[in-house]
Amino acid sequence: MTAQLPPLPTMVVGSLPQPDWLIDRERLGHQFPPRVRAAELWRVPEQFLAEAQDDATLVTIRAQEEAGLDVLTDGEIRRESYSNHFATALDGLDLDNPGSVRNRSGIDIPVPRVTGEIRRPRPVQVDDVRFLRAHTDRAVKITVPGPFTMAQQAQNDHYPDDRALALAYADVVREEIADLFAAGADIVQVDEPWLQARPDVARKYGAEALTRAIEGAAGPVHVHLCFGYAAMVAERPDGYSFLPELADTPAHTISVETAQSSLDPASLRPLRGKGIALGVLDLSTPEVETPEVVADRVRRALDDVDVDKLMLSSDCGLKYLPRASAVGKMRSLARAAAIVRAELG
Repeated sequence: MTAQLPPLPTMVVGSLPQPDWLIDRERLGHQFPPRVRAAELWRVPEQFLAEAQDDATLVTIRAQEEAGLDVLTDGEIRRESYSNHFATALDGLDLDNPGSVRNRSGIDIPVPRVTGEIRRPRPVQVDDVRFLRAHTDRAVKITVPGPFTMAQQAQNDHYPDDRALALAYADVVREEIADLFAAGADIVQVDEPWLQARPDVARKYGAEALTRAIEGAAGPVHVHLCFGYAAMVAERPDGYSFLPELADTPAHTISVETAQSSLDPASLRPLRGKGIALGVLDLSTPEVETPEVVADRVRRALDDVDVDKLMLSSDCGLKYLPRASAVGKMRSLARAAAIVRAELG
């Protein structure tokens, strides 16, 4: 680990709001997160886009530092969605003639169409990690979409079944994780929201695909489960449909939301022995919680987790919040951690 972490280290799940001068936030907020490329969302001409994304990422890094977070991400500033940046960089896809799947809201959306062997022609996010590592001395985390989620977000016109597709995705995720740690990542987070969204399918091969992707990683791998962005999925169940199944995977830490869903912390008990990244920021409202409100959300989970392995986080990405709200919520998270640390001695 680059920086020594305090007890109850703080971080966000991954994404942070992109500036309005960089991306059309109004348009972004009124469509489901894209699974194919959506270059039309960017406001900056292509020849200047990479430089603009770097500048916006620097602003995001500084915002996290100034808020007092212990583990920083790049805010996923260069991505149109959490998954399409990586998923569309692979070989074996027909992106010009996309397929279709029904998303978690019951709407058919365009997705990559798998027409050949899934391959990773080159590292996808290594430069992102290097940029992040070069601009902070704090611990850094990078996120990558998980194999089960990517398989559910693709139309399979090549592999014999969806399990084979998920395992092919697992192989490219494993390759990427190795390169991300070699490039300086302290933590790699694998985003697997569809394990929660499609538990019946996930129980058949979700844990198998995840294990194949993360086994033997050179550093701690976090697995993020959520109920979806609050801006897109309003109804939250009060419990996870796929959680105990993660106990036997090689995941170092499981990232869960508790603020928006009012999750009963007792449901985390099957994961004792693993780290928990506890989501304690409510992203369904731009209102900034006080540090004391956030601290209360932490306290209610302390009896059900291994406190020495507990990290504090946002429920999900902050991508769709106003930037001022995101900054305020990050500050409240850092201050809540200080409150609870003092109580625990």
